[in-house]
Amino acid sequence: MPLNYQTALSFIFAIEEINRNPHLLPNISLGYEFHNLLPSYWRLLESFFILHTGQNEMPNYTCGKESKSVALLTGTSWATSAQIGPLLELYKFPQVSFGSFNPMFGDNGQLPSVYQVASKDTSLVHGMVSLMLHFSWTWVGIIVAEGHKGLQFVSDFRGEAEKSRVCIAFVKMISSSYASYFLHIEKNDIIAQEASPVNVVIIYYDTDSLNHVNHYIQLHLVTWKVWVTNSQWHADVAGRNFILDTFHGLLIFSHHHEKISGFKDFIQKATPSKYPEDTFLSLFWFQNFHCSLSESDCSPKNCTPNASLAWLPENIFDPVMSDWSYDIYNAVYAVAYALQEMSLQQIQMPPMEDEGMFYPWQLHPFMKSIQFTSPAGEQVNLDLTRKVDANYNIVNLWNFPEGLRLRVKVGEFFSHSQFGQYLAISEDLIEWATEITELPHSSCSESCHPGFRKSLQEGKPVCCFVCTPCLENEIANGTDIEQCVMCPDQEYANIQRTHCLQKSVIFLSYEDPLGKTLAGIALSFTIITSAVLGLFVKHQDTPIVKANNRALSYTLLISLTFCFLCTLLFIGHPNTATCILQHTTFAVVFTVAVSTVLAKTITVVLAFKVTAPHRSMRQLLVSGAPNSIIPICSLIQLSLCGVWMGTNPPYIDTDAHSEHGHIIIMCNKGSLTAFYCVLGYLGSLALLSFTVAFLARNLPDTFNEAKFLTFSMLVFCSVWVTFLPVYHSSKGKVMVAMEVFSMLASSAGLLVCIFAPKCFIILFRPERNSLHGFRVNKYPEEKVSF
Repeated sequence: MPLNYQTALSFIFAIEEINRNPHLLPNISLGYEFHNLLPSYWRLLESFFILHTGQNEMPNYTCGKESKSVALLTGTSWATSAQIGPLLELYKFPQVSFGSFNPMFGDNGQLPSVYQVASKDTSLVHGMVSLMLHFSWTWVGIIVAEGHKGLQFVSDFRGEAEKSRVCIAFVKMISSSYASYFLHIEKNDIIAQEASPVNVVIIYYDTDSLNHVNHYIQLHLVTWKVWVTNSQWHADVAGRNFILDTFHGLLIFSHHHEKISGFKDFIQKATPSKYPEDTFLSLFWFQNFHCSLSESDCSPKNCTPNASLAWLPENIFDPVMSDWSYDIYNAVYAVAYALQEMSLQQIQMPPMEDEGMFYPWQLHPFMKSIQFTSPAGEQVNLDLTRKVDANYNIVNLWNFPEGLRLRVKVGEFFSHSQFGQYLAISEDLIEWATEITELPHSSCSESCHPGFRKSLQEGKPVCCFVCTPCLENEIANGTDIEQCVMCPDQEYANIQRTHCLQKSVIFLSYEDPLGKTLAGIALSFTIITSAVLGLFVKHQDTPIVKANNRALSYTLLISLTFCFLCTLLFIGHPNTATCILQHTTFAVVFTVAVSTVLAKTITVVLAFKVTAPHRSMRQLLVSGAPNSIIPICSLIQLSLCGVWMGTNPPYIDTDAHSEHGHIIIMCNKGSLTAFYCVLGYLGSLALLSFTVAFLARNLPDTFNEAKFLTFSMLVFCSVWVTFLPVYHSSKGKVMVAMEVFSMLASSAGLLVCIFAPKCFIILFRPERNSLHGFRVNKYPEEKVSF
């Protein structure tokens, strides 16, 4: 094959370059022999005996040779080394392999006399996984040839892929025997079936299976895939027989090496006339330059004038060194440097021309320790313990009609750099497979967009998942996020659940429409209450004012004024002072108002129950005993508030959860027990006032306000009974607004129900507000003077 012949030319180029170098093996000329690889174990052994002894009749006996073979360079197939290695071990004959690195051979392996030039391929799986991650290919298939190296690659790739969440859709083992393929056609047809849902397939070659795997894939016409493979890619390049679409866009991980100067010039000058003994070169010339054969010696003649190998297209002959050519070039130099080290140690011995001077086994110590800088400027050593991982060029294969092919470098992967592992890709240079017009996509499940998280499916690989929306106030700001992140309390998630936004601080302010409305209502009722108080003061000597105890009416109107005004403490930005004043003021002024209503009710009851001038009830009524209810009840409430303030008073608090996107500043009541004790005490007074007023509702008299007191307390109790469940079901500003509204409604209920009828009479029925308007009754006139 042309690539194999390029390797042979690299071997000759290295030997000629060494022979011209005055500093390397001076006064010594290297020679060489070629032995073609024959697919027979016995033929391999025969080739070695001919090489070692110089004749093919009697093994172990050297004769008829003027020069001595000191090392054997074996080719790309490890089967060759495995077959001939045990025999070479018997003779301690050095063997240098320029094939891919195999950890099974060497000092710690099966064949210690085998030396490997190639770098380790340990980082190949890292490079391939990095490529998968770069293009977000998480669902890939693997095709490998049967054998130890293929199994080891699958194991290493699986371990690295699991760390990076790249899943293997299938692993297909291909037999290295053509015969087994035709015996198991149905079994191997599964390649096409398994590859169909996967857009990216990795092909790992060892050198014994190249054409077999190519044959399988091309025969099944598995096209329009992204194929990724290692550097040992040598498919059929025989022009018209090449299937155009199968491997177009192939990505190859080829060993990175520096350019060797002089090789292209050597290729241009390599002709049958320069190397007449090279029958392979003559055959190659005959096949490609329209030559005829000489009848005398079968040499090519009448060829294209000035023909050169450099003229040929790259699919026929590539003038750039392949990985194997580069390794055989370094292998020749390794043997040369080892010979030089050995010659320096034996400088006192007889001249090199003495046939008994060197024995191949003497070269081993120098081969093991040899380390040198190649003409390309790279460090080369054969010690397994000092070998480093290979760096890779990523090459894109472009196919053209008639089997023409072009290799384009589109990236590189360095396993050890100042940035650690480093992958660089020029995506604009990549030619994808036929009919792929954009970046290929290969995944088991579609990516989860921001705002969604991945939910794994039981029994399926981690790459197969469903996308679940993030919960409330959680975000996912990237693709394929596994867990949503909760926003901090000061932030909230946007509608798309992709970002956390800063919450705005709010409270029941005067600028808020609800705050404006409540403040307006409070001020309006404050003015109305003040106006009623002024009206009563102005008409203080009229019967309707005097009849229901003027002092209690004034006290009730003043307390109601403060009830309306105390609601303003709940509106505006809260602070420590307002939080404490809110509920203490509310508790005290409402206690005064309710206890005043209770005192008025008891006053009415006592007034109508006095039937004799000297009864004790009359004495209570005259002495103003009912008025003492107000300070007693208020003192009890003040005591409860004092205990509340002394144990766990209200404080400023924030509510970050009630309203989406807002942080509500509000007053925390501190001790809920104390709050409900204060509220319960106020409710008990209201219930007592309602009960007493209800019992006195049917007492006669023109100016009897028992019915109005009853109705006012009914409204008051109804408001607060309704308030409690609504208050507990509300949140944020609405909770505060409900509290303010209940205070306004209950205060307005007392004001309207008790004083509206009296104001109507004073303003619109003045004739009823006089003694002449009284209905004659059996009670003495003194009763209505209270």
